[in-house]
Amino acid sequence: MNTLALAAGKMGIGDAGIAAVLGYAVVFVGLVLLMCVVILMGKAMAGSRAKQTQAAPAQAAPAAAAAPSAPPAPGSAGEVKLFDVPDKEAAMIMAIVADKMGKPLNELRFKSIKEVK
Repeated sequence: MNTLALAAGKMGIGDAGIAAVLGYAVVFVGLVLLMCVVILMGKAMAGSRAKQTQAAPAQAAPAAAAAPSAPPAPGSAGEVKLFDVPDKEAAMIMAIVADKMGKPLNELRFKSIKEVK
């Protein structure tokens, strides 16, 4: 390309085509590099998140052992003793009772649930 032709604003079709192709190439190379950076950052974050989730159960195990001695959380009604009733059926019974009484489940306290035969 003649720099004098560029300065004068007179560029031929061949020169304009080369300039356009080089411009597109620069843009696409930049997009590919940006895509590589995003993929690498995603893998780095996924790796650090996996390390955090592996460390969390190890920290949660001692806390789970101490949980029974701790008082129930606010809004919790404590434990329910189940006699010959599966957990799923007990949950349905508690939900039905709460619905029929028109009260939220966390305001009710169930001490035990026993199947009558």
